[in-house]
Amino acid sequence: MESLYFLVPCALIFIALAIKVMFWAINNGQYDNLDTEAHRILFDADKKPKSQVPQDQIAKDQEQPDSPSTTAIDSTADKNPHA
Repeated sequence: MESLYFLVPCALIFIALAIKVMFWAINNGQYDNLDTEAHRILFDADKKPKSQVPQDQIAKDQEQPDSPSTTAIDSTADKNPHA
């Protein structure tokens, strides 16, 4: 019973702080636009539509350059005498 004399005021202080933080967030506009972040995951911002990409860039992207990871593996295999 004696612990309730400590826990009830602590709970009331915690609830008051949570309400204060909630009103601070509302007043600072944290809940103004809830749809943008929900829709952002549906669209890929890194890729441009093909109509906006120059044709020479498309040709360059279709070429397959040598993979730098294979040359790095080959050069490390030459340096390791125990392999």
